[in-house]
Amino acid sequence: MKKWILILCLSSYSAIAADHHISGIIDLRASHTQGTHSYVDGGLGKFRFDDGSQVSLSQMGMTYKVDWENALSAHVTANGYVDGIQNGVGITEAFLNYRSLPWDNGLRLKTRFGLMYPDISLENVATAWSSPYTLTNSTINSWLGEEFRHLGAEVTLERLGKFHSSKNDFSVSAALFQSNDTAGAMLSWHGWTISSRQTLLQESLPLSNMPSLDGGSLDEQAKESDPFIELDDRFGYQLHGSWRIKGSGEISLGYYDNNANTRIVKNGQYAWHTRFTHAGIKWRLPYSIDLISQYIYGSTLMQSPDAVDVVNNDYQSAFILLSRRWDKHRVSLRLEDFDVTDNDLTFDDDNNEQGNAMTLSYQYRLAQKWFIQAEYNRIDSTRNARAEQDLPRDLIEQQWQLASRWYF
Repeated sequence: MKKWILILCLSSYSAIAADHHISGIIDLRASHTQGTHSYVDGGLGKFRFDDGSQVSLSQMGMTYKVDWENALSAHVTANGYVDGIQNGVGITEAFLNYRSLPWDNGLRLKTRFGLMYPDISLENVATAWSSPYTLTNSTINSWLGEEFRHLGAEVTLERLGKFHSSKNDFSVSAALFQSNDTAGAMLSWHGWTISSRQTLLQESLPLSNMPSLDGGSLDEQAKESDPFIELDDRFGYQLHGSWRIKGSGEISLGYYDNNANTRIVKNGQYAWHTRFTHAGIKWRLPYSIDLISQYIYGSTLMQSPDAVDVVNNDYQSAFILLSRRWDKHRVSLRLEDFDVTDNDLTFDDDNNEQGNAMTLSYQYRLAQKWFIQAEYNRIDSTRNARAEQDLPRDLIEQQWQLASRWYF
């Protein structure tokens, strides 16, 4: 994968006339967490930060974009963190983009190729895949940020309503991809989380101290999961459709399937067959209130080389976010519900989970691109696997954060 990233970066220095643009975000944050050891460092805590107080560089993100005269553009995004857990800097997205001029019938073709997020999130729409609404992402988008990037190609066909005197724009897209064979491992083994961290291209993700990894049924599994690895040389796919009404909002629906061969294991990394349906709506309500809601439902399967189910989980998560901005202020409220259902018979690996979460966030604009933001998060969850590590099965975790965010 890394050679493709290098080729993409070098291509931006082509002799063809081009416009160059750099944008970024610097997020300095003070936080206080009441919970347990963070999932980021191999714990079962639901938040990014460990129990206690700390100051961190929560995100330093930068996107470089070059637009050529031939309807091609290149996007490279890097992120960095100094958070006392896994400090680092690395690539999070890098892709080539082509967008044709609209044809006389209002149709337009768009394509992307490279390392990219699947087209799912309605929440993370700001610079470097940050959210303009809250400091922490929903459980759905936290999972996307942790385990989902793929190397592939996406083709989108748009129908622009303005060519037909209509406010309605429609689009359909299809993507083929690789390098996402372990997706589902972290959701299964630490459950849903609320975070603002995106896994960097070179990073691996530590697993918790599960009994099944120490001489149990998963003793061949490596102690860390590599989220962007290709194991079976098969292509996954995604289908996605969107309906946008100018001045009102958009509705989206999609299906994602990494098509992994679950009998493959290499160097302690198992292929997980992970698939899900996702739906979302983003709408402008009266009194200038923005509504965003997303739902995801799917399954993930990991087997031994002789096709015995080791992990077989169903999962779902949903959130509704209401946000209102006026003058220099923005207030956002997000409510969530999530669960994981363990369907396998592996006795020492119970992945059942159920919970809900609430986020309340207030943002004040100090200058055009400089914001102060305060946020409160609460997660109430039940997870049987915590008892195996002498932690409470039922746990309420809370977090308070204060951030200075500068976009440039």
